[in-house]
Amino acid sequence: MHTDLSTVSLAVFDVDGTLVDSQHGIVQAMGEAFVAANLPNPNHADVRRVVGLKLESAVAQLLPEPDWDLAHRVADLYRDAFVALRGRLDYHEPLYPGALEALKALERSGITLGVATGKNRRGLMITLEKHRLTGLFSTLKTADDGPGKPDPAMLRAAMNEVGAAAEETVMIGDTVYDMAMARDAAAHALGVSWGYHETSELSAAGALRILETFDDLAKALDLADGVKA
Repeated sequence: MHTDLSTVSLAVFDVDGTLVDSQHGIVQAMGEAFVAANLPNPNHADVRRVVGLKLESAVAQLLPEPDWDLAHRVADLYRDAFVALRGRLDYHEPLYPGALEALKALERSGITLGVATGKNRRGLMITLEKHRLTGLFSTLKTADDGPGKPDPAMLRAAMNEVGAAAEETVMIGDTVYDMAMARDAAAHALGVSWGYHETSELSAAGALRILETFDDLAKALDLADGVKA
């Protein structure tokens, strides 16, 4: 894995747990889906562990016993529950502090922005539109586009779409799946401290650095006042 971030021209972000604090909604919708399928409500910590995976894969890991057909059925129930939850007036899914400012600073610096997420495209677009982020990203890769994390296919597709080499690409995420995806795509990986996996796990999985706040991202990429140093 490359260790020099001075050549980065493409920054690809995970969404849940990295840009957006959606933990409460994910845990609640997953619980409702399992109850609707007459299954035990999964432990909150276990749900956090699978955030970032393709939904069917995440559900499969939470089932008491392996059952792919059941995983697909519960995944559909989860989608229904999450759509209903998102439609409530009291639903809150905030950006993490400093996220918008960091994205705009990278954009001003000339760094191309992308997304690689376990969300489906519909869910991603709803999130981006809610936070007025749609115009910032040049490439959007979702669970609808092929194998999910930690498979490197999404990240490779993002790099190919914008013409960035692996040594010019950094993946920013909060789970070991993000780190493994970057590693297997031969790209850089940066972890964040505020997400769903422990920072020690992110480092062990290949994170070059753990960001304590979004201000650390500019420092990691040698940005000064939004300009590449």
